[in-house]
Amino acid sequence: MACTTVNIGSCVWVEDPEVAWIDGEVTEVKGNDIKVLCTSGKTVAIKVSNAYPKDIEAPASGVEDMTRLAYLHEPGVLQNMKSRFDINEIYTYTGNILIAVNPFRRLPHLYNNHMMQQYKGAGFGELSPHPFAVADAAYRQMINQGISQSILVSGESGAGKTETTKLLMQYLADMGGRAVSAVSEGRTVEKKVLESNPVLEAFGNAKTVRNNNSSRFGKFVEIQFDKRGRISGAAIRTYLLERSRVCQVSDPERNYHCFYMLCAAPPEDRKKWKLADPRKFHYLNQSQCIELERMDDAKEYLETRKAMDVVGINSEEQEAIFRVVAAILHLGNVEFGKGKETDSSAPKDEKSNSHLKIAAELFMCDEQALEDSLCKRVIVTRGDTITKWLDPEAAALSRDALAKTVYSRLFDWIVNKINDSIGQDPDSKYLIGVLDIYGFESFTTNSFEQFCINLTNEKLQQHFNQHVFKMEQDEYNKEAIDWSYIEFVDNQDILDLIEKKPGGIIALLDEACMFPRSTHETFAEKMYQTFKDHKHFSKPRLARTDFTICHYAGDVTYQTEQFLEKNKDYVVAEHQALLNASRCTFVACLFPLLAEDVNKSSKFSSIGSRFKQQLVTLLETLSTTEPHYIRCVKPNNLLKPLIFENQNVLQQLRCGGVMEAIRISCAGFPTRKKFEEFLDRFSVLAPEVLDKSSDDVAACKKLLEKVALQGYQIGKTKVFLRAGQMADLDARRNEVLGRAASSIQRKFRSYLSRKTFMMLRNAAINMQAVCRGQLSRHIFEGLRREASVLKIQRYMRMHLARKSYKELYFAAVSIQSGMRGMVSRDELRFQRQNKAAIIIQSHCRKFLAKSHYQRLKKAAITTQSAWRARLARKELRKLKTAAKETGALQAAKNKLEKQVEELTWRLQLEKRMRMDLEESKTQENAKLRSALDEMQLQFKESKALHLQEIEAAKKMAEIVPVLQEVPVVDTELVEKLASENEKLKSLVSSLDQKIDETEKKFEETSKLSEERLKQAREAETTIVNLKTAVHELQEKILDVESENKILRQKSLIQTSGHLPPTPVKGSQNGHSSSKESPFNGSEMEILARTQEQESDAKTRRYHLERQRENVGALINCVKNNIGFNQGKPIAAFTIYKCLLHWKSFEAEKTSVFDRLVQMIGSAIEVQDDNEHLAYWLSNTSTLLFMIQQSMKPTPQRKPPVSTSLFGRMAMGFRSAPSSAETSAAAAAAAAAVIRPIEAKDPALLFKQQLTAYVEKIFGMIRDNLKNELQTLLSLCIQAPRTSTGRSLRSVRSTRSMNKDSPLDHWNGINDGLNAILNTLKENFVPLVLVQRIFSQTFSFINVQLFNSLLLRRECCTFSNGEFVKSGLALLEEWCAETKAEYAGSSWDELKHIRQAVGFLVIHKKFRISYDDIAHDLCPILSVQQLYRICTLYWDDSYNTRSVSQDVISSMRVLMTEDSNNADSSAFLLDEDSGIPFSVDDLSSSMQDKDFAEMKPAEELEENPAFSFLL
Repeated sequence: MACTTVNIGSCVWVEDPEVAWIDGEVTEVKGNDIKVLCTSGKTVAIKVSNAYPKDIEAPASGVEDMTRLAYLHEPGVLQNMKSRFDINEIYTYTGNILIAVNPFRRLPHLYNNHMMQQYKGAGFGELSPHPFAVADAAYRQMINQGISQSILVSGESGAGKTETTKLLMQYLADMGGRAVSAVSEGRTVEKKVLESNPVLEAFGNAKTVRNNNSSRFGKFVEIQFDKRGRISGAAIRTYLLERSRVCQVSDPERNYHCFYMLCAAPPEDRKKWKLADPRKFHYLNQSQCIELERMDDAKEYLETRKAMDVVGINSEEQEAIFRVVAAILHLGNVEFGKGKETDSSAPKDEKSNSHLKIAAELFMCDEQALEDSLCKRVIVTRGDTITKWLDPEAAALSRDALAKTVYSRLFDWIVNKINDSIGQDPDSKYLIGVLDIYGFESFTTNSFEQFCINLTNEKLQQHFNQHVFKMEQDEYNKEAIDWSYIEFVDNQDILDLIEKKPGGIIALLDEACMFPRSTHETFAEKMYQTFKDHKHFSKPRLARTDFTICHYAGDVTYQTEQFLEKNKDYVVAEHQALLNASRCTFVACLFPLLAEDVNKSSKFSSIGSRFKQQLVTLLETLSTTEPHYIRCVKPNNLLKPLIFENQNVLQQLRCGGVMEAIRISCAGFPTRKKFEEFLDRFSVLAPEVLDKSSDDVAACKKLLEKVALQGYQIGKTKVFLRAGQMADLDARRNEVLGRAASSIQRKFRSYLSRKTFMMLRNAAINMQAVCRGQLSRHIFEGLRREASVLKIQRYMRMHLARKSYKELYFAAVSIQSGMRGMVSRDELRFQRQNKAAIIIQSHCRKFLAKSHYQRLKKAAITTQSAWRARLARKELRKLKTAAKETGALQAAKNKLEKQVEELTWRLQLEKRMRMDLEESKTQENAKLRSALDEMQLQFKESKALHLQEIEAAKKMAEIVPVLQEVPVVDTELVEKLASENEKLKSLVSSLDQKIDETEKKFEETSKLSEERLKQAREAETTIVNLKTAVHELQEKILDVESENKILRQKSLIQTSGHLPPTPVKGSQNGHSSSKESPFNGSEMEILARTQEQESDAKTRRYHLERQRENVGALINCVKNNIGFNQGKPIAAFTIYKCLLHWKSFEAEKTSVFDRLVQMIGSAIEVQDDNEHLAYWLSNTSTLLFMIQQSMKPTPQRKPPVSTSLFGRMAMGFRSAPSSAETSAAAAAAAAAVIRPIEAKDPALLFKQQLTAYVEKIFGMIRDNLKNELQTLLSLCIQAPRTSTGRSLRSVRSTRSMNKDSPLDHWNGINDGLNAILNTLKENFVPLVLVQRIFSQTFSFINVQLFNSLLLRRECCTFSNGEFVKSGLALLEEWCAETKAEYAGSSWDELKHIRQAVGFLVIHKKFRISYDDIAHDLCPILSVQQLYRICTLYWDDSYNTRSVSQDVISSMRVLMTEDSNNADSSAFLLDEDSGIPFSVDDLSSSMQDKDFAEMKPAEELEENPAFSFLL
């Protein structure tokens, strides 16, 4: 996409040897040669074809999907990634390919559970780029389309592949992590997969030049799912473990981590395996790097042991594994020297012998056999075997081969053990494979490992190219454009060069390995001859055995010195036999003896061929899945944060195939713009096309035809432009805008000139006016001075004349006042003397009168005192007489009490006799009735027999005349019948008499029972009257005693002397009456107790049955909606009154509460009916309030209960006073419906259950409202896009026709809030609950809108801020209309989104400082939130800038300080789903509830058992 046409002032990208690409401005154009002034300050002269256009309208924070770039080329991609990296946006899309840049620091806020929840179910590309989005897309596609998926994670060492793989598996485990393996003992499959990473990293990862934890093997994790999308199994496949690293380590790299961990093990373990410092082992001390920063090998050893426990490797197997690892270290320290025989070898010294012995002990094999296997070879011939000695060099190679083979077998065993522990599901429906594979590698020295790694990347690149090409095809087919002429770039010829059989490099390598005398020189010569004409193969000029392959990512030169040794994979027969015979079963199982290996000294196997076969298997698996790609990028080789090296990143993008994907896109239509975006950008080229058509597609076509562009394509939703056409259109647009700018400048300069002229003219006029005014003021000043002089003279003369007059006047007045004062003083002296004489006379007369009065008063008081003493003595005698009368009254009272007791006993006895009589009467009546029934039955039978006989006699009488000829009469029979008839008549008459007698007796008995019942009632009436009389007497006694006390006090006050009290004769305690009782008290007490126990048992059973019936009737009534009375729920009031009356709260054991709880639980099973839920929320909360109020302690003190009979009777009289008092008490009881109770355990438990139901119903209503608003909120965060053409053509008509259409979703939210508010109002839900529901709902709106704003860049725009602000205004109006009574503090819950939106709609953000933002505009937002909003912001309306770079830098510094704090780094808000109220809050809000005039349920008013409710 190089420039085709450029103009002076155009912005372009040019190549730079230091930063890869640098931007600049064209200053000179001469044909195809241009000069560019770079931003670095230097000027560069280049060809037009070497310059790439720069999009000056690209947002400063970059775009999330690089396919949306206006110019899709290398500098544009690099600049976009750098811009995003600078604002901590480390993920970027290229289509559906995710590019992940390693930040080299912790960003915990990007990977917490809340962030994971945000991506569940979100469309791909809807939220910010993230590995979670790729994993979610793969999982959703697997579930929806039924196709297995694969995610390919690639990148060079240190790019973060392993961490990305962990994130993918973490998300997939969360999405499908419910199926538990049968042998996992409760541990899920996905946990085992995640927990296997530490073990594999310990044995398969090592430090390299570019990464401290580089995976030296490829890993393909298959996560298997069942048909319901749950994880059912998993498997881990590994590829090409770097075996040579066990024996050869380059400085500054390290060997595998497990060796260093074992050397840092606890002392007892090191002593057991005879280990020492790592620097003393040959396999570890080849590099100077022994320890790593921020990595504790001792701690890692313990963590690895724990991880091995987790994945199912028991302690015995762990001991065996580390035994083998220790044996490899000791084996590496065995050095060889020349032996006794020619060309033989033997351990070099005692140190070597010691390590050989230790290795044999750890392998648990014979020491001599181990030495022979390293120093000798046995050649098997047809008839005999030949033993051959190895020289020291060959013995060392044999030692290294054994170490590599043992370690490789050990690693394979660990992988197989992990797979066995995880458990594979053979019946799995789908799988998602996560491939963590090494990226393309090109070092100074490239050996066989780099050759295999690059072969893998070539194969994957071919698969990647096919996938990208397929995506392009799908995009073109979706948009229905022509793509048949697009060419596809393939790398099949490079793959044929490497793996073609026969004739490929791997085939030549295998052939060379089969011949013992082949060397790397012969192998290199063979390649030079075979591929001398291949365009992708070349020989370096100065190298003898090196070769170069032109890969897709660049040329790589390989050194063949170690190719043959590293390609051989055969196992020496002596090694196989030795370790197979080991006494350690673990070591023996690593080297099983196969049947085909018995007669062979060694079996050749090629690593290259085996790896090629693994690649074929891997690609076959990938071909059956839908691939997803993640390309990991390392921003710098220093492994430090905040450093972005352009050259390094660009090379990785090329190696990762990203540039290849861009080249494929550039081969077709690299620039794709939606119709409205295209018209927004280029409508200035042909404004007339917007005035005639209302169709954006037609407008785009006309615009392109107008500018005479060729080769473009019009899709269904986008315009597709060929490479270079975007630059051409931008150049034309710049010309139009340049002309417009010139016109604007001309008009503006004219305006400035006119403004300057008008300013000078007005200045001249103002100066003239000032001068004329100054002259006029001079003349006026002279005239004013002359008038002032005349006025001053006049006033001076007047002043002198007035002064002389006043002097004469004051002198005359002074003389007159002196004479008058002297006369007045004489008169005053005379009056004072006269007044003093009068006062003396009056005091003398008063003294004489007072003395006479005091004498008279003293005499009167003496007389009155004597008289009053006489009267007091009389009154004292009367009081003594009254006291005697009081004793008599007390005796009468005692007598009445005795009569009451006797009458009570008689009444009880009478009742018992009456009951016995009634029972005997009932029994007697039953007997009489049964006898009467028998008699009536006999009478009926005899009567029937008699009638039959009469009928027979009549028949005989009728027959007699017919037989006149034989007049024979049976007289005996007639007499017999007559006698029987008489007997029957007598029997009937006797029965009638007995019946009459029985009826008389029954009537008499009934009369007697009635009389006795009447007597009992009269006795009860008498008792009541007696009680009333006793009460009256008691009141009289109390009145008399109080009067006596008053009189005594009066007498004591009136008399000065002390009067001794008169003793009261007679007993007043009533004990004498008890002696006169004719019955024994103990016998009466026993009899009464027995009767009470029998009656209590009967009464208890009767009450239990009645209570069950009453509870059932209550539940049947209140389980339906019985409405409200005076704004309070009837059901709650009825339940409370019943529980209070039944004394259920004081019961130690009752089933009433259980039945009520069951009834409430069944009533709220329908969770979607808000009206039904609101009804029960009102009832349960009101009932909870009433119970809470009843259980509160009251300060009232109960009066002591008297135990005497008179005391109990007095209590009864006090409890049943007169009718007026009764009505007053009833009113007080009605006013105090809620009474204090002493609750027992069942009542307390019921209160807790009721509280739980209130909270549950509250949560159900709140969640229903949230679910209803969820869909609307996803549409309210982003303003609906309207066509630019239509908006430009008819702004007024659009505003008039669609005035409210953009806010329809906000209106929907208001409608939902109003609907739930009306429901809550209709059901009289307590206000505190209504306020909390809306507060939490508004908090949910705040969280959803704010999080969407931070996760979606298209929402952080100026126009979208205005749209959301208008929607928030509707919510504010709703809160104002609803008032604080119902809305509470709901509006304050939107503080985050309000401040964020307020910031978005501010103009001239670049002038605002960080302090203004943090303290004035957005004080509630954190630094991370402000940083994200500022970096995501872009103005789609006025193209204004965001905040300045200084503000961004300040935010970045503050975030760096808090980078290690996970809470402070999180920028998303968490939703609060708790219960925001307590029972005390509920009680305090309902204190004003008055239940005095409440009416119970109408259904229960007719039930006599509930008469207490009336």
